[in-house]
Amino acid sequence: MSEHCPDSQTDLEFAQQVLKTERDAIGRIQVGGAFVEAVDLILRHTETGGGSLVVSGMGKSGIIGQKLSATFASTGTASHFLHPSEAMHGDLGRVRKGDVVLILSFGGNTDEVASLATVLKQDGVPVIGMVGKSDCDLGRLSTVVLEIGDVTEACPLNLAPTASTTAMLALGDALALAVSRRRDFGVDDFKRVHPAGSLGRQLMPVVQAMRFKAGENLPLVYEDNTVKEAFNHADAFAAEKNLRRTGAILIVDDAGALAGILTDADFRRLMLKDPNHGLDCKLSEVMTRQPRCIAADGIVRDAVQLVRELRIDEVPVVDADGKPVGLIDVQDLIALKVIEG
Repeated sequence: MSEHCPDSQTDLEFAQQVLKTERDAIGRIQVGGAFVEAVDLILRHTETGGGSLVVSGMGKSGIIGQKLSATFASTGTASHFLHPSEAMHGDLGRVRKGDVVLILSFGGNTDEVASLATVLKQDGVPVIGMVGKSDCDLGRLSTVVLEIGDVTEACPLNLAPTASTTAMLALGDALALAVSRRRDFGVDDFKRVHPAGSLGRQLMPVVQAMRFKAGENLPLVYEDNTVKEAFNHADAFAAEKNLRRTGAILIVDDAGALAGILTDADFRRLMLKDPNHGLDCKLSEVMTRQPRCIAADGIVRDAVQLVRELRIDEVPVVDADGKPVGLIDVQDLIALKVIEG
């Protein structure tokens, strides 16, 4: 190890400076009429015209472009990446007349990028150029120009693309999400393009994820029952159906609407507080009234949010009339791998 290796405090200070430099690069980006033109152009070609958004760039800009293409695709805009060098050796066939091309190049004068933009302009394919300054080859060849502006790289030598690529990524994300917003891209659309993985599971209807369903394997008790009666009923119900009892009891009023909940943790606290008379208490006296619930048309993500926010293990699921249809347990979420055990 070098004797001149900086101490950890110096490393931390340097890291903070890098983060500040990159944050400042994003903060200086100005969006205006050209941004709206770019959104309109992408929508016109990919929605009305039936084309795709092709994204291109060299080096680090190309890597950012690949990420942006994936973001566009996952938020409702058909997109793929085209390497500018490969484009000039046969891959231009990936671009159709109805497409629109987004090219990223901070300097805007890279030979491969300028050559691609020249051919696209000759073929009548619109180009959105994302550059540092519009006064460059790519800027002059583009239909719409998005400027990053002046950027000081976070690299001490001001050479390695760092702050500039961060700014490109941020502006590209803004463009992708603005297009998605204009499309009215909603949860159902997102679920269609994310059917698998954690994202897909979080968009699953909550009623599909819950194991405990009212009347099937989840008993409901009335608020005028005693704690002892409620637990005896729950145990007998589980034994009759050869099922595991839930970690909570759902309590309803005379109309069948959810009135409250009593969890095993609540029961333990009650017995510690009043071991002699706790079992004889009415549920209405000890239950948690108006517990936080999830609507039956909700999604798993709603349950995950409640479990994390309230630090609870059981969440009632109710219909439009407030009547329980089931209970989603934290173990259901762990089994789906949308929350850690």
